[in-house]
Amino acid sequence: MSTMTAPASQTPVLEHRPEPAKENRPTFGHWFKTKGWRHLVAVVASAFSIFPLLYVLSAALNPAGTMAGASTLFTEIGFGNFEALFANQERPFGRWFVNTLVIGTVTSVATVFLGALAAYAFSRMRFTGRRAGLLTLLLLQMFPQLLTVVAIFLLLNYIGDIIPALGLGSQLGLIMVYLGGALGVNTYLMYGFFNTVPISLDESARIDGASHVQVFFKIILPLVTPILAVVGLLAFIGISSEFVIASVVLTDPESQTLAVGLYSYVAQQRSENWGVFAAGAVLAAVPVMTLFLFLQRYITSGLTAGGVKG
Repeated sequence: MSTMTAPASQTPVLEHRPEPAKENRPTFGHWFKTKGWRHLVAVVASAFSIFPLLYVLSAALNPAGTMAGASTLFTEIGFGNFEALFANQERPFGRWFVNTLVIGTVTSVATVFLGALAAYAFSRMRFTGRRAGLLTLLLLQMFPQLLTVVAIFLLLNYIGDIIPALGLGSQLGLIMVYLGGALGVNTYLMYGFFNTVPISLDESARIDGASHVQVFFKIILPLVTPILAVVGLLAFIGISSEFVIASVVLTDPESQTLAVGLYSYVAQQRSENWGVFAAGAVLAAVPVMTLFLFLQRYITSGLTAGGVKG
C-alpha cells in the first residue's frame, strides 16, 4: 500500500492572535477624585451618627452614673443602671413603656387611617376647594403644635369638667390632641402616592358594581401599603419622642410616657441619674428600632413614590 503524504508547500500556518491590550488601571489619585471621596464622606457621616449612640450605651453600662464618668467608652460595664431603672417605685418605668406603646400605636393607626381617607378623597374625587384644601393642610404644618400649648391646656381643662375621660391627665385626651394634627404633610404624602395608582382600576371596579368604600378597602389600600407603613412609622417615632404637649396633658406619673417620665431623672440642675437616664433611653429606642426593621422593605418605595406630583 502506498501512503499519501501532504505536499511540502501545505505546511500548517499558526494563526496570529493579537496580544491583549494592557489594562489601564486608574491611579489612586484619579480613583479618589472620581469615587473615593464619596467613601470618605460616608465613613465620616457614619462615625458622626454612631458615636452618640455608643456614648449613650456606654453611659448606660457605666456604674458611675454621671456623664463625666462615661467620658471614656466602655471602661466599666455593669447593669446597675438598668436594675435601678426598674427598682424605683416612684418612677414606674415599666408603666411608662406600656403607656408609650399604647398611645403611639393607637395614634399611629388612627393617623394612617384618617390620612388615607383624606388622601383618597383628594386624589379620586373632584370638588370645589380641593386644591385650596390641599394647600391649607400643607401650610398649617408650618405652625407647630407647640404654639397651641396654652390653648390645649385650657381646652382640656374645660372639657374635663364635662367629660373627665378627655380632660387633663387622660391618655385619651392626649390621643385626641395628637389626632388633631393627623392631617397635613401625611395627607399630602399619601396623596402623591395615591396618584400613582391607575384610576382605571377604580373605574373597572365601579363598573362591576363596587362602591367607593369597597374600592378604597379592597383595591386601593393593598396597593398603597408602602406609604401606609412610612406614615405609620413616622407618626410612631414622632409621638414616642414628643415631650412638650405630653408633659402638659399627662400630670399623673402613672399615665406619663417615656419622654416625660425619663426627663424627671435629669430635671434637677445637679443630678447623678444620668446613667439611669441613659439606660432608659436605650430601652426606649427598642420599639422604634424594631418597628423600623420590620417596615424597612416598604420605606424606600414609599418615600420615593410619594414624591410624585399629582
